[in-house]
Amino acid sequence: MAGKVVAILGATGVVGRQMLQCLEERAFPVERLVPLASARSAGKTVTFRGEQVEIREAVPEAFEGIDIVLSAVGDEQARELLPEAVKRGAICVDNSHAFRLDAGVPLVIPEINAADIATHGGIISNPNCATIIGLVPLWPLHQAAGLKRVIVSTYQAASGAGKPGLDELMREIGCVAAGEPVGESKPFAYQLASNLIPQIGGFGANAYTSEEMKFQNEGRKICHLPELRVNCTCVRVPVMRSHSESITAEFERPITPDEAREILSAAPGVKVVDDPASLAYPMPLDTSYQDLIYVGRIREDISAPDGTCSLTFWCCGDQIRKGAATNAVQIAEYLL
Repeated sequence: MAGKVVAILGATGVVGRQMLQCLEERAFPVERLVPLASARSAGKTVTFRGEQVEIREAVPEAFEGIDIVLSAVGDEQARELLPEAVKRGAICVDNSHAFRLDAGVPLVIPEINAADIATHGGIISNPNCATIIGLVPLWPLHQAAGLKRVIVSTYQAASGAGKPGLDELMREIGCVAAGEPVGESKPFAYQLASNLIPQIGGFGANAYTSEEMKFQNEGRKICHLPELRVNCTCVRVPVMRSHSESITAEFERPITPDEAREILSAAPGVKVVDDPASLAYPMPLDTSYQDLIYVGRIREDISAPDGTCSLTFWCCGDQIRKGAATNAVQIAEYLL
């Protein structure tokens, strides 16, 4: 494969650094790497393939000669800079929310809708982390039985708030262990250590948060299911890395737990860990620092009305890897 000039926009952040690692691990054909970040990081270096590569300031002119941009910055920066990169001939894979629901921008999980990449106009969006982790196992079940409705509760790690979230949880754990007051908690609204926070994102008029609505709105676009119904509750939990989700899915056609296990065992990006008798089920500790979505606790929804086809399961996945960086690099691989 011909080498590409690849820029990492937001190269100093948690996701940006993970993108660098994923490019190395997956032997992506990088002819030249261009790390981009804020002015205060310009001149510093990142390590790539054993060499130190100097960081450049993220300004429009920095995208000259770039083939592929992997973006790990916030919405405002993405809206400002990515169109400038496209003007200069780059194709951008964006991890922000800025373009996800734009009609002309593909929103892609390669295990589900890789074909949508071909419709891009220069920008391809990476979905929300919780959306990716839930949809990777839901999609093969949908193909078998027809997905109608999803009830999901997410248990999202501090890593979802980036490096500030990871640093804050570590600080708070130290305070709690020492018997000291935690004090003000940022970027979280409340202390996270020894606590749960049932809010991620701002509340909308319907009393759901922006994070909760992403699962429905993004899921409809990715799966080409405009009528998909989702009831989502997102909770921040005192876990460093890897999100977990409890999902109840209603289908058009009958599907048994055994059938679901067989389908998921053969599904790309999924690992079935489901032996309650041996206390085997997915957990954040086991799913961190790798790319598969672990699925277990697969069982009938005993609350479903007669005639309703419904299953419940539990899944976990690394938010920084498959929930962000790895998914973006997978999309870039299709561009080759």
